[in-house]
Amino acid sequence: MRMHKPVHPGWVLREYLGDTSVTEAAKRLGVTRAALSRILNGKAAVSADMAVRLSILLGTSSEMWAGMQTQYDLWQAEQKPHDFVVPLNVASA
Repeated sequence: MRMHKPVHPGWVLREYLGDTSVTEAAKRLGVTRAALSRILNGKAAVSADMAVRLSILLGTSSEMWAGMQTQYDLWQAEQKPHDFVVPLNVASA
């Protein structure tokens, strides 16, 4: 299990955008202002398509954005109880 909570990629994106307005960034990304705002506020995930768009806009890698989202999602999932899962007892041959 991970030791610390990863930051949502939207918070990192805020740093990359700097003084660029949400409206301007959304326009350049080809998405609505509302859609970008949801990501920036940690209310929506960075999809594979958005990861590619961000990589083009910012000169980063799409893998970076997708990886951050995956790490965030995994940490969130690991915080939930999974008592209902019964492990397989596979006997070795």
